Amino acid sequence: MNPLFRKAQAVLSQSLVLDPAASICRVSPLFQLPVWGVWQQSRSYRGMPTHGIGRWKHLLPREAPKKKKDKVQMKQIVTATPTSFGTLNLCVSGYDMTVVEHFSQYIHNLCNRLHVDVSESYALPTKTTEVFLMQDQGTKMLVDAVLKTHERVVQVSSLNAVVCPVFLDVLLKNQPEGVHLTVKEHTEADFQARFKSRPELEGLMAQMRH
Repeated sequence: MNPLFRKAQAVLSQSLVLDPAASICRVSPLFQLPVWGVWQQSRSYRGMPTHGIGRWKHLLPREAPKKKKDKVQMKQIVTATPTSFGTLNLCVSGYDMTVVEHFSQYIHNLCNRLHVDVSESYALPTKTTEVFLMQDQGTKMLVDAVLKTHERVVQVSSLNAVVCPVFLDVLLKNQPEGVHLTVKEHTEADFQARFKSRPELEGLMAQMRH
């Protein structure tokens, strides 16, 4: 037999054997979902109701409504008697807030030791003073310094006339430098000085009254 004929016959038989295997490998699956269908199923939860899952505020007890703070009312002024003073204000003022605060605390502690009745202890609004400096040549004023005056008030009532000289003597001997101490009777004007004035609001209220 011709060798060329034998070679062609071998190649033909080999191709017949490989074709069934190749056809099996090329079989496509029976059912295949499209890509957009899978994406739609993964996002389907967004349209479902939650029925309050994750809410926790209803588990907490209900808070009572906050009450508005009442305005500070002026206390009754104690009148003086032959053996005791009435309501007195011990005013401490100075430029150093720390020293003023410490001295007012010292006065309060001294009153407690001497059994002096302290009605109130409060701070007054800080006052600001600007110091201007005029130039040698010209009339222009420049701000040289800004001084802030801090003031604390310790209000005592029914101070014994026998204890008063000793009490004031101890305060004057322990008064620090740069601190001013004033003792005066309490009046309604002193009570109004505790609050910052609002001229605009006062003007509107005056117009409404007229």
